[in-house]
Amino acid sequence: MSQKKHQPYVPESMKMTEFTVAAVGIGLVMSIILGAANAYLGLKAGITIAATYPAAVIGMALLRAKRGTILEENLARTAGSIGESIAAGAIFTLPAFVISKSWPAFDFEHAYLKSTALMLVGGVLGVLFVSLVRRALVEDDELPFPESVAAAEIHKAGQTASGAAKYLFYNMMTGAGIYFAGVLKLFEPEHTLFFSIGELGKSTLKLGGDKAIPTGGFTVAAAPSISPAYIGVGYIIGPRLAALNFAGGVLAWGLFIPMLMYFMGPHLAQFVPAAELEGGWTNSANAVWRYIVRPIAVGGMLVGAGYTLFRMRKNLIGGLSRAFAELRGGGPDPATLARTEQYMSFKVVFALIGVTFLAMIGVYTYFAGAIWIAAIAAVVMLITGFLFTTVSGSLVGFIGSSNNPISGLTISTLLIAALLMVSLGVSGPAGVATVLAVAAVVCVAAAVGGELLQDFKAGYILGGTPRTIQWVELLSVVVSSLVMFIPVMLLHQANIKKGGIGFGDAELPAPQAGLMALLAQGIVGGEMAWPLVVMGIFMGIGMIMLQVKSPMLVAVGMYLPLATTFAIFVGGCIRSLTDSLSTRAGHNEAQKARIENTGILVSSGLIAGEGLMGLVVAAFALFDVALPQVFTTPSYGVGLAILAALAFMMIRTSLSNAGRPEDPAPPSAMV
Repeated sequence: MSQKKHQPYVPESMKMTEFTVAAVGIGLVMSIILGAANAYLGLKAGITIAATYPAAVIGMALLRAKRGTILEENLARTAGSIGESIAAGAIFTLPAFVISKSWPAFDFEHAYLKSTALMLVGGVLGVLFVSLVRRALVEDDELPFPESVAAAEIHKAGQTASGAAKYLFYNMMTGAGIYFAGVLKLFEPEHTLFFSIGELGKSTLKLGGDKAIPTGGFTVAAAPSISPAYIGVGYIIGPRLAALNFAGGVLAWGLFIPMLMYFMGPHLAQFVPAAELEGGWTNSANAVWRYIVRPIAVGGMLVGAGYTLFRMRKNLIGGLSRAFAELRGGGPDPATLARTEQYMSFKVVFALIGVTFLAMIGVYTYFAGAIWIAAIAAVVMLITGFLFTTVSGSLVGFIGSSNNPISGLTISTLLIAALLMVSLGVSGPAGVATVLAVAAVVCVAAAVGGELLQDFKAGYILGGTPRTIQWVELLSVVVSSLVMFIPVMLLHQANIKKGGIGFGDAELPAPQAGLMALLAQGIVGGEMAWPLVVMGIFMGIGMIMLQVKSPMLVAVGMYLPLATTFAIFVGGCIRSLTDSLSTRAGHNEAQKARIENTGILVSSGLIAGEGLMGLVVAAFALFDVALPQVFTTPSYGVGLAILAALAFMMIRTSLSNAGRPEDPAPPSAMV
């Protein structure tokens, strides 16, 4: 917990317009549009683009025309970013009901009310759960909140035409340009580079006919994604956290995958679909990562989640104690609180949680067919929802919402719920549907909770009113939940009209939802590969015994693609090199503070630029507008050259703004 008095950008004593119809209206429209774009992207590619930056820039541009204040802009961004979280929760779970055949169809008649109820309950709970622990996480000095810092810098830079704005917006154009160049195939932004030691084909696995895959030798895949956003995130969180995250990828691709392929080569088809083993070494290694290593990572994430909560116990208990004290009438007088300390009454928070809990029992009764099973499922949802929403918020504090492994947290919930349903004797389609319903609510809650905590932190930096942010977030959750079913349904039905099967085919794979359906059916049917999860649990325990700072970050690194964690690590290395050169140059603390602030501005611009351009590219795809592909076989070497140039620019720009030793130190951008 922070020991010094925080000074927000807008002083708590200053009266400034914040809640306006224009700000909220712009935010709600952005929430729907950005959510729909992310729904398409998630169903198609299994990823979503953080909506914080597009919402910040668009809201700022529209409100600037009417001379809106910085707090209005912050509120519009808060409302506008939540649609992406609702969309993430929806696309990661709702298609699983169709893929598992728990629902006969995905249309208004069969799915709208059920889908909307799950999204609405999950979103509301996400807001309420985070409201209970807001202070403990927002004021934790160990959480850098890289994307909150970036969003706040966008708003602050927009208030002035100073050098800060110049560095931010120039680098937004740089980040957008590099990302778009990769989309146009001017260079290869991602490349799977395998380093093989030994005889690559010394043993093979027959798949039928003439098909076979190599299973011998030793291999490591290593190639960072040429992503300005990931580089920026790594720079902001610093080398220590970036290295922990990358360590998971090193374990996955440098240890587990080569070892599994070497010793299990002839038996891989027993654990991995044979079709995914075809196509050579790359496909085989990716299949091993997806079906064997990722479940191990989920086990590690379960332990990491528990350990994270244990380490946060004092802050969490303190936050909950204040909540219960206020519930008993022992809280502070709202009239005496500064504007930046005004938050939704805990009496209201607990009352809404109670109402939502009763509503959830009704929803689960529909899925399970028995009220006592529904009540137990609702209790499980309430407990796991609070725990994983808190963990989600903690992860957002470390690596930002763009890299938050919501699907991994949801799988952890699914495992717990499925085990409980099996122990209660629930089986068949009703059991699968109930398990997926619990997972869906927790998935939406974790996604919304992480995004809200990011918004709370940005508001904390800027001087926003927490209570206003909470109510606007609840309003945005309701509106987004009511309409998010429509774009998801249209994408599903449009795919069917084109000759596809809807969710789960090559055109609309919905990879996370397919995995949820597979796991739910496997556990309820007694076919889950539990030894893999147990291995991950013991791996997590071992990391705790080795005093690893964050086992959760390591497990997340195993779960995320190696290109992502490698790029974040490169960003951390650039930060480390910048700090080292600054020390060698003999800079004093004031100069180091200016270097740090400039580097964060540059990184914030890179993150925001890629986020904005990602939205533009998603819009092209949504309307079936094909972008030109300049080269059929683009060069990854060109991408590495761009990465080197980007690193040089970040270091040189930061160091060139050290200023004179006698100049006063600026306020730190890292709050």
